[in-house]
Amino acid sequence: MYRAVIEDLRHWKQSANRKPLILQGARQVGKTYILKEFGRSEYAKTVHISFDRDEKARQFFNEGGGAERLIRLLSAHSETDITPDDTLIILDEIQECPAALEALKYFCEETPQYHIVVAGSLLGISLHGNASFPVGKVDMLRLFPMTYEEFLAAMGRQSLMKALHEQDWEIINNMDEVYIDLLRQYYYVGGMPEAVLAYIEGRGPQEVRQIQERILAAYRYDFSKHAPSNEVPRINMVWDSIPSQLAKDNKKFIYGALKKGARAAQFEEAIQWLIDAGLAYKVSRVSDIKMPLKFYEDFSAFKLFLLDVGLMGALVKAPSSLVLIGNDIF
Repeated sequence: MYRAVIEDLRHWKQSANRKPLILQGARQVGKTYILKEFGRSEYAKTVHISFDRDEKARQFFNEGGGAERLIRLLSAHSETDITPDDTLIILDEIQECPAALEALKYFCEETPQYHIVVAGSLLGISLHGNASFPVGKVDMLRLFPMTYEEFLAAMGRQSLMKALHEQDWEIINNMDEVYIDLLRQYYYVGGMPEAVLAYIEGRGPQEVRQIQERILAAYRYDFSKHAPSNEVPRINMVWDSIPSQLAKDNKKFIYGALKKGARAAQFEEAIQWLIDAGLAYKVSRVSDIKMPLKFYEDFSAFKLFLLDVGLMGALVKAPSSLVLIGNDIF
């Protein structure tokens, strides 16, 4: 499936000042898929190392010894001749190996001729866990769930995507009913690639919803596995409250809606964990509509949004008929 980030990856490959690239993003947004697709289409060879299940690779980096040594070990381990310019090295789930994150500095300084990309689902959490970040030695990109334009492409409506991207209002106005119908479908399916793939393969709304529920269950597993144990209940409370908070007329996130007498200090760390994991976006209110908006940001008044509209529908168990057919929710 087409992802716009592939153009950014091609630009990175061609850059004269290329550094090791970090691709961030929440779980299940398609980081591994797009990097493998990038390697397949742009390189003769691809070496994929996933630190969450490759203990030997973690050992290589924990032992250190310089960038050239690591390249030799990865070449032998993958049984692939890693050569400059025509080999893409993908280091996946890098948050599971902090030493690999630190090693990016040495790849940048000692072996800039090699093309190295890394992906991390919970990298923001790892950094807040005091992992050393190679400041100034890496390039960075962020991958989000699929946009409406990418959804149109996946549905085989490239001409509609092109018109929308180019703001061709004549086509858009003439095709408004088609755009609206596809937008209904996007609101239900969302942008998680696995859900989109199931939908375009014709597996139906109920199977799409099952996929979304599995993703939500995996996120809750991450809460219990990676968050401080004393924060897990609060993270769950914040996560579950996001849809109802958005449904209210309140102009900001209300801590008292989480539990009676709740205060910001009790839930700030839980909220920040969700933001660092890429699962929620924090949007602050501004005191005035002037540029730059950051000058007028009110940090005490904000709302939280889920990373994906389809997942939000699954979280509140919105029936498919209300989104795909009726107008009350739409």
